[in-house]
Amino acid sequence: MSMPVAALRRSPRAVTLNPAEVSERSIRRRVSVVWGLLYLNTLVYEPGSILKIPSFAGKGITQGALPLAILVALTINPKIRVRPNGFLCLLSLLVLDTVITAADPQHVGTVYRTFRLAEFVFALWLLTPWWGRSDMLLLRCHLRWILVALGTVAVGLLVAPGHALAQGGRLSGVIWPMGPTQIAQYAAIAIGIIVLLWLARFLSGRITLIGVVLMTPILLLTHTRTALAALAAGILVAGLSLFSVNARVRKFFAAGAVLVSIGVATAASVLTSWLARGEDTQGLTSLTGRTNFWALVLSQPRTKFEVLFGFGLSNASVDGLPIDSNWFASYMMEGLFGVIVCAMILVWLFTNSFFQPRGAQRALALFLVTYGMVASFTEVGFTDVSTYLLNLVVAASLLIVPFSRRETT
Repeated sequence: MSMPVAALRRSPRAVTLNPAEVSERSIRRRVSVVWGLLYLNTLVYEPGSILKIPSFAGKGITQGALPLAILVALTINPKIRVRPNGFLCLLSLLVLDTVITAADPQHVGTVYRTFRLAEFVFALWLLTPWWGRSDMLLLRCHLRWILVALGTVAVGLLVAPGHALAQGGRLSGVIWPMGPTQIAQYAAIAIGIIVLLWLARFLSGRITLIGVVLMTPILLLTHTRTALAALAAGILVAGLSLFSVNARVRKFFAAGAVLVSIGVATAASVLTSWLARGEDTQGLTSLTGRTNFWALVLSQPRTKFEVLFGFGLSNASVDGLPIDSNWFASYMMEGLFGVIVCAMILVWLFTNSFFQPRGAQRALALFLVTYGMVASFTEVGFTDVSTYLLNLVVAASLLIVPFSRRETT
């Protein structure tokens, strides 16, 4: 018998797995598939791919991903066993709000978006038995699919750099159409998760270095200030939660303070120019014109019902102009009720994290929630189906205590 064959037979991998291990592996894979389909459903398809995908086909892929995700989720949770928790209860209130407004819809799209949000939240309920796992299953699935999306962006940049940088030098996705702010969010979230996993000693320094080196240029090429600010705030808050119990965090903050000081002293003009993006003072003070759009939101004529519950789910725009704010979009689509529920979601997550023991899961949750809170002021966030909503779902799953000391399988 040859040595390789003998080694294979002695290897534990060559031994048939017991039924429990086979079931656990199958469940993890299907949870990852469900999460990938939910992630795909959050992507908005617009013409512009170098693959020349027809618009109807691109939209069909994203829209069909959601019912398929529910079907796959039902294969691992056929009895529809769920874990009641404050986060999804609050999210269900948003669904209730949209159902109320959809009862008298102004557009057919309102009904479709309402049904889509209800489906999305139902799929999240089906995954609740796998929240709170010590292996952070949903976080790993989330990071995996973010890296897949960023991989397509990197390939597009290598294959068609002129097309990828056509929007004023800002990086866009051309394999699957993605905007600069969308790519910046993915890159910032990936960097934050990787750094925090390294600080908590879940990743080696080599893997962390490779991840940060690959993701940082993508983030910088998008020229998105919101993502940078949210990333810095998220790592700061998450790091401070580990500061007193983790020596690596203290060294990281000390080294970061030195590097930032040197960078500001030696490259202040370059940083200022990069952050300004060629805008004048008026453009900066109006947040690239966003405040003008917000004024349009507030000036819309409303009945008392529309003040309370909004106009219903839409593409988060007014007079064809994007709102670019979670709070103004929420007021526009879901009224004051929606704004209050969105605020309660953030308060619930922050309050719940306060009562969790210090550790990696708490730090990662704080990073995701802080990122979402900062970005919500200048980007549409978690009022509807979006990756921002998935970020908060992952944060909520990290703050849930398992059913028992034994993992759910």
